Amino acid sequence: MDSSSIELAGSEIDSVTQDGDTIRVNFSRAIIIKTMTGSVEKTRWWQKGSLVFDGASLEGALPPLPAVCAGGDVGENIFTYRDMIPVPLESRGQAHCDLSTEGAEDHIRVRASAVRLDMEDVPKYIEHIRPD
Repeated sequence: MDSSSIELAGSEIDSVTQDGDTIRVNFSRAIIIKTMTGSVEKTRWWQKGSLVFDGASLEGALPPLPAVCAGGDVGENIFTYRDMIPVPLESRGQAHCDLSTEGAEDHIRVRASAVRLDMEDVPKYIEHIRPD
């Protein structure tokens, strides 16, 4: 089975916006790693998109944005994804994120009752990743 995931470290976060109880973490350049069944090689792509939380609240102060993500956790129900986000992602129930950015002490922290990933346009190819 082919799979894709966003690699948080190195992805570029443009802004965090709030509209009522919906919070969007907007990626101007999310780094996507694609794995194809039967291949030892992976490919790296980039795409614009948003991590959308419904029934959400922000915790603490936000880091200065735009910024490059240094990594973190995205959780939905019993799963916590460390330094990555599976593509696609859509889940109802407890959801959260705790993302750090390069050079900042404050984190992007959100608690919510649902999370989904909204990707825009089509992914753009960067490179092949060959095993050592």
